[in-house]
Amino acid sequence: MQKKKVDESLTVMTQIVLPNDTNPLGNLFGGQLLAWMDLASSVASKRHSEGIVVTASVNNVTFSVPIHLGSVVTLEAKVTRAFTTSMEIFVDVWVEGPSGKTRFKANTAIYIFAAVDENGKKRPVPELVPETEEEIKRFQGALRRREMSLILAGKLKPKQATELRALFE
Repeated sequence: MQKKKVDESLTVMTQIVLPNDTNPLGNLFGGQLLAWMDLASSVASKRHSEGIVVTASVNNVTFSVPIHLGSVVTLEAKVTRAFTTSMEIFVDVWVEGPSGKTRFKANTAIYIFAAVDENGKKRPVPELVPETEEEIKRFQGALRRREMSLILAGKLKPKQATELRALFE
């Protein structure tokens, strides 16, 4: 299986916040944003794994600022690390101001997807090769985030953790 670069999974998705997407305050529903992030992450992980993928978990979502009715929302999803059969995907959410001249980061999320075959059985994914400083930083942090998630889920004992062991001693 050939190694892949982070940019090969880049998925950019743009939405406009419509009235049906908002709460009574005119702000985007958090659930709608989660659905958009899940879709972008799904495409990114499918591009990396070249096959069927399923959402395994949402490990982190940060709702930093409200996103208002009429805003243009751009989601950028990239695989940040590939494990044996799963992938971590970062989603950065950008919002354009009313004039379209300003852009700011509104949210970030980390999704985990698993690659499966037509029968739903796990299948291997290509190794990921980070290149930029940000890609390397996210790649290195992914193992710590994975270990923490597995410990919290009871699937890994703290003493088995390679990256986090010192935190539990």
